[in-house]
Amino acid sequence: MKTYFQNKTVVITGGSSGIGKALVTELLAHGANVAVCGRKQAALTDLQQEVNNTRLFTFVADVSIEAECKAFIESTISKFGKIDILINNAGISMRALFRDLDVSVLKSLMDINFWGTVYCTKFAYPSIQANKGTIVGVSSIAGYRGLPARTGYSASKFAMQGFLEALRTENLHTGVNVMWVCPGFTASNIRNTALNPQGQAQSETPLDEGKLMSAEAVAAAIATAIAKRKRTLVLTGQGKLTVLLSKLLPGFLDKMVYNHFKKEPGSPLQ
Repeated sequence: MKTYFQNKTVVITGGSSGIGKALVTELLAHGANVAVCGRKQAALTDLQQEVNNTRLFTFVADVSIEAECKAFIESTISKFGKIDILINNAGISMRALFRDLDVSVLKSLMDINFWGTVYCTKFAYPSIQANKGTIVGVSSIAGYRGLPARTGYSASKFAMQGFLEALRTENLHTGVNVMWVCPGFTASNIRNTALNPQGQAQSETPLDEGKLMSAEAVAAAIATAIAKRKRTLVLTGQGKLTVLLSKLLPGFLDKMVYNHFKKEPGSPLQ
């Protein structure tokens, strides 16, 4: 993997914090040109100053807006001449029972998590195909197993994985690799920005972030999987067990998942 990323252009959506930011550091260290988009200029400026690397290109874009995805991808190609790898990392979560939820919250999650992946993939695809590159979706265990109080999040990740699996099959003989990654619980900002029933950021996390897998460890695992052109990457023992049980004992897992999430501090299931 030491030379795999050298002189390759990697596009990362939502790269100013969490797993995305860790991926920026990881891939720059391996010699890649990295293009990052985010919704906030201040966060992107901080990232530029922190990494201080001329091979980093940043662009303000909201992936839920098709025109902004197009502008981001076109600007990246103008800057670096090509795209070899696209990592669809931008995402948002939620925590609320469906009965209490404003439907606009589900739409917001689909617009960012699913449609953001579709838009960026569509515009980057010709260059990736020309370079026989890789398309990655950063999904979740929620893409394999519906999670209570996260109906919109699970739906968006199921949709992402279905889209990527179909696209992978279409590309079996083109040289393009398509993969999706399910990190499990990772120390990141996604729970702080998760939407409440009214569509506002809950601004707190129900988990002990210090006990979770680090974003840096996830980024290193993703980079290795990309270099090996893997089909899927499921991280953490809990994540792998959940995927297995969802196939073998789905009814039993219903009860396990319900009880697990009921124990969360402030759980809507209580």
